Amino acid sequence: MRLIAALVTLLLLVGTVTDAMAHAALISVEPASGSILATAPKAVEFRFNEAVTPGAIQLIDGAGRARDDARVTASDEGISIAVPPDLPQGTAVVSYRVISQDGHPVAGSVIFSVGAPTATQPTANADGLLKALILISRIGVYLGLFVGVGGVFFGRWIAWSMTGMGMPRAALLIGIPSAIVSLGALGLDLLGLPLPAGLTTAPWTIAFATSAGPALLLAIVAMLLALMALNRAWYAREFAAIAFAGVGLSLAITGHAATASPEWLTRPAIFVHSLAVAVWIGALAPLAALVSKPTPAVLPLLNRFSRIAMPVVAALALTGLTLAIIQLEKPSALIETTYGIILSVKLGLILPLLVLAALNRFRWTPALAKDRGAASALKCSILLECGAALGVFAVVAGWRFTPPPRTIVPETPLAIHIHSDKAMFQVLVSPGKPGMDDFVLQLMTGEGTPLKAKEATLTLSLPERGIEPMERDAELGPDGHWHVGKVELPFAGRWHMRIDALVTDFEKVTLEDDFEVAPP
Repeated sequence: MRLIAALVTLLLLVGTVTDAMAHAALISVEPASGSILATAPKAVEFRFNEAVTPGAIQLIDGAGRARDDARVTASDEGISIAVPPDLPQGTAVVSYRVISQDGHPVAGSVIFSVGAPTATQPTANADGLLKALILISRIGVYLGLFVGVGGVFFGRWIAWSMTGMGMPRAALLIGIPSAIVSLGALGLDLLGLPLPAGLTTAPWTIAFATSAGPALLLAIVAMLLALMALNRAWYAREFAAIAFAGVGLSLAITGHAATASPEWLTRPAIFVHSLAVAVWIGALAPLAALVSKPTPAVLPLLNRFSRIAMPVVAALALTGLTLAIIQLEKPSALIETTYGIILSVKLGLILPLLVLAALNRFRWTPALAKDRGAASALKCSILLECGAALGVFAVVAGWRFTPPPRTIVPETPLAIHIHSDKAMFQVLVSPGKPGMDDFVLQLMTGEGTPLKAKEATLTLSLPERGIEPMERDAELGPDGHWHVGKVELPFAGRWHMRIDALVTDFEKVTLEDDFEVAPP
């Protein structure tokens, strides 16, 4: 009862954390990426959907030089980069890496040209070796928390026996250094630094300044307590319980799912979800060891664990469904986004886990009471569960590099305004990048009232690439605007656009202008 009361108290504590944390997304940048300017801007202004912390910001001028004299200031959701007054003509690149409130980096590049464009390129992103290190160390942390801490908790509180603790001990010995490596790799990723920079203090300092730093520190403490709980000491059961609660807390204070809104729901959900995983997965290795050499006490233990496992799996499914709905927002995101595809693969691995658990509960455990030979089949089934669980850990670690669909901000259409004394045409191009684009033509008179037209055509050309004028008929939509869908813009560059609006059989209004399509 004391353990249950303590967990409820922790659950309430997690649910009352109110700091808004999410995954940042770039909303706008001024000047817009791909702009061609007559003179250099005084500053490049970024605006995100939440407050961010500058990580690594770099300005490369039109001569290809990295400018150390570009001053960076941050204010809430904005980042401002003061442009040096002596910026030469050509294409400048601003590469940014900022830190979200959930502790994850958000990176990208914008370009603008002063005068004629040049071939300046953004700097390369973090190398693949660092990403692999982040992925592997994250899997190691999962092993330590779920197999290690979960296994020790199973032994101290469910099995009342420390038989079969070899695998949990090994998982803890893997998990603790993995958490330390994960902390350093996080700092390197946040600052965009190479692996050798891990020997300096900068990446460690910035890692601790994010929500992920304290979370990893808490995970290390939980694993150390579980390692101590393996000893035969008076504090063993208490340390195992504290370590078990630490699993939920460490995952509930950072990350995509734990920091989604509404936090009063998502934080407790990830807390319960994590504990349920630790109970289920932590029991597998000790159970496999116990079933290998069955004793009279094994069957009562299996029956007791089966009764516990039913509500645990129910809690796992309910909290998992809740978090998935919040993160995805719509079912189509399961197949339309990378985050959703990872979740689909995870569900594909969990399904055999559930099937194997059901076989163990309803077939092999009852069979063990009648036939000791069923022990080998039960052990094989449990080992298959272990393999599937390891696959789940590997897949889930991939979420580290993938923002959830709820954080994806729709791209702002490219807007072009053309006017004359007789008419004003507003054109929206979505997404305004090379590839397939949709055009919306809003036709107005010179006074700003809707221009009634019988027909409208859109003509596009890209002289610098030798693309001759291509004409497309527009269709009047129910919104009162003219639409031209799926227009292929094969190249970035300065396109020429002409719009012909047939007002009467004898009158046609024609407006034309250039617009810039930025590189993808």
